Amino acid sequence: MKLLKTFAFLALATISTLPVMGQDLLARQAPIDRKMKAVDSVALHRLIEIESFDSPSADLYEDWDNLHAHSRVVEMPDSFRISLKNFCMPTTSRVLTSNFGPRWHRQHKGLDIKVYIGDTIRAAFAGKVRVVRYEGRGYGKYVVIRHDNGLETYYAHMSKQLVEENQEVRAGDPIGLGGNTGRSTGSHLHFETRLCGVALNPALMFDFRNQDVVDDYYVFRKSTYQKESAAATRLRGAGGITFDSTDMTEDEVELATAAPAASYAQETRFHKVKKGETLYSIATHRGTTVDAIIKLNHLKKNAKLKVGQILKFN
Repeated sequence: MKLLKTFAFLALATISTLPVMGQDLLARQAPIDRKMKAVDSVALHRLIEIESFDSPSADLYEDWDNLHAHSRVVEMPDSFRISLKNFCMPTTSRVLTSNFGPRWHRQHKGLDIKVYIGDTIRAAFAGKVRVVRYEGRGYGKYVVIRHDNGLETYYAHMSKQLVEENQEVRAGDPIGLGGNTGRSTGSHLHFETRLCGVALNPALMFDFRNQDVVDDYYVFRKSTYQKESAAATRLRGAGGITFDSTDMTEDEVELATAAPAASYAQETRFHKVKKGETLYSIATHRGTTVDAIIKLNHLKKNAKLKVGQILKFN
């Protein structure tokens, strides 16, 4: 009996101290919680800033419409920088069958790339699927994706769509299969790039022949867009790089003449030397070696590079 009373007394004493101990623990934890809250707040604001910087599409488009392919055309900015980083070519095909621009008395608002029925079509950039529909007299089975860089890309005439509306996709994710649906005269992919609802020439950004983008960024400028679009078609469109240099810039002529059509190979790619660049920095940037660049361009190992010089790197 005495032992039982002793045990009961100890249990009661222990229970009575728990609130105090709990309060002490909470008191010690409070400053830590305030610090973590401050850290979380700073991190959250930083994340929002980064997302706002990397997602200019939020400032360009006011609506989200799953019913209509073409978003409402809004006022185009005088200039706008489009990031082309973290891309994936929508198809591995290098064959263009039709250019952007006037065709059959109407405007062809994209590029046609030869694909076969069942070929995998992939998202060019990360983004969110806005439209997955069928249009018998036009696009056939098509998909529209809005990207964080401000672009919307269109993939038309597919035999099958592999994504759903409002689905998040990453660059390179399969979104459909090549086909010949809708208004099409043979299996191919119709590929469009639009900014603020306005179709831009994909050849300004994508080089299907070389399976690459033209640079890390493309800067759209209202004042020079038409001229740049025409030059891009001559350089990277269907039919090779035959061109009329009368309305081309000096840089465009220099780049075009560095790879004349008579000797142009599909695998050949070029780099224009910028101020401060070396063979080593160019090789690193282009994913090749100094020896390979020297061999391709018949250079000496101690050769000095000139700003504006055109080098083969593949």
